Order: sequence, then C-alpha cells, then structure tokens
Amino acid sequence: MRHFLTLRDYTKEEILEIIELGLKVKKEFKAKAQPPYLKGQTLSMIFEKSSTRTRVSFESGIFQLGGHGLFLSNKDIQLGRGEPVKDTARVISSMTDMIMIRTFEHSRLEEFAKYSSVPVINGLTEDFHPVQLLADYMTMIEHGMDKNPVVAYIGDGNNMTHSWMMLAAKLGFELRIATPKGYEVNATILKEANEFCKSSGGKIITTNDPHEAVKGSTIVTTDTWASMGQEDEKEERQKAFNGYMVDEKMMGLAQDNAKFLHCLPAYRGQEVSEELLEGPRSLIFQEAENRLHAQKGLMVWLDLHR
Repeated sequence: MRHFLTLRDYTKEEILEIIELGLKVKKEFKAKAQPPYLKGQTLSMIFEKSSTRTRVSFESGIFQLGGHGLFLSNKDIQLGRGEPVKDTARVISSMTDMIMIRTFEHSRLEEFAKYSSVPVINGLTEDFHPVQLLADYMTMIEHGMDKNPVVAYIGDGNNMTHSWMMLAAKLGFELRIATPKGYEVNATILKEANEFCKSSGGKIITTNDPHEAVKGSTIVTTDTWASMGQEDEKEERQKAFNGYMVDEKMMGLAQDNAKFLHCLPAYRGQEVSEELLEGPRSLIFQEAENRLHAQKGLMVWLDLHR
C-alpha cells in the first residue's frame, strides 16, 4: 500500500504513470465513456483548512469514478475536538477506502498516514502541495511544454515552491526560484531536493531577482503572497514582494512561447497582473480543471497499488 504525502516518495516513472492515468481518465470523461474504476468505494475528505478546488475536485472525482466522497471538516469530527490523530486515523481508515487530508503541519499528516490502514493523500500542508503539481505537469504535457522545460517560480518560498523543487528534482528539469530576502525556501527541503538532482540531472537555482529567474524560461508560475493563516502578515508581505508581480513586461523576458501557471486563488494586481492572467499565455483555468483529472488518476493508481 502506498500513501501520497509528497513527491519525494515517488520515482520519476511513478509520477509519470500517475499523470498518464490522469490523461487517460480525462479522455474517457470527455468522451462520456469513463469506467467506474472505484465503484462502491468511499473517499473520506478531511478539511482542517478550507478550499474551493480541492473539495470540488476530489468530491467530483470520486463520484465520477463510481465512488462516494465524505466531507469531514474539523468541526464535524472528533479530530478537531482533541481526539488523538492516531485514533481518528485508525477509526476512519477502518470504515472507508481512501482518505484525503488538507491540514496545517506536515507532521500531522505523516502521523495520520502512519496509523491509517488505507491510502492517505496530501490535499495540502504547510510544507507541500503535491496534487497541485500533478495537475501542473499534466497541463504542461498537454501543451507540449514538458520537453526540457525551464520553470521560473516567482514569489514566496512556500509549499508550492517546495513541491516544484521535488518535481524538478525527480523529473530532472531546471527550476529557478526567485523570492524576496527573508522569504526563501526551506533550507532542509532544498538540500534534499538537490540530492535527488544528482541522479536525475535536475537543477535548482535560487535568487532574489525575479527578472533573472524569468529570463529565457518556458514556464513562469507564482502563488499568492499571503497564504491561508498569514492574513496578519498581508501588509508586510505586500511591501516585501514589491517588484515580484508577474506581468506582461516580466513575462516578456521568457521565451516567446512561454506559458503562465498559477494554482489559484489569484490576487490580480498583486502577484499577477489582470492582463497576463486573462491573456493567451495563461493556462490557469485548464490547470485548475486538471486538478480533477490528475487526482482521479492518482486515486486509481493508489487503488491499483494496494
């Protein structure tokens, strides 16, 4: 049995297998001919952090695969009222077939997975957001942007940045990360990713200059400057990230056919301009839709590897 907590636990071949499955089920879905791969199965969806895309994509996804999704907020279950994580994990996993968790501390997710008897999926933690990267790379494949990509990530050194680092390190492509001083990526995670790069041929470059990172890139991506739980830092972060908005001018430094990605929600006029977000280089809404299909591919893959 496998859990899906971070891309560090997966080989290049396994990551690509999952994405290929996602592309397959997407094609079947669009043709209105998708088999019920997970007929009669139940997915528990635990949300200690709220979400739009994560809830809709997982709940719709398990239904389209022939199963049923249970939405469980921390207000609905004993986990939010002091029950030990290991107790909740053992109980819920004894009653359902798969579990998705969206929470804060990554260690909380790891503890849950340790005591779960069914596959556990990371729907987001403070350290990683791996399901989003499956959707991002699927979108790149669909647009032929997966051939020797050079990805520029502009913004906060957060869970999205860490997940891009793991993807680049596992698949072996160049990733350039531009963050303001004081908002760099986690040094331990960076060191670990660089170790993986030694065998994959990947390359991770960090800088405080967004223009340097974007120059000559094929994919430019960013994220909100203040994530959920950082609302009190919003004003301070807006000052620190001045000059980090990805707009048409900055995008002009990338290759002529370069595309823009954003995991959403997006704050126009802050990390990205309205013009770029709504323009022809932006793939964000196809990227968002691909959360549904990439995660269906993931759930089918995990079921096949029990």
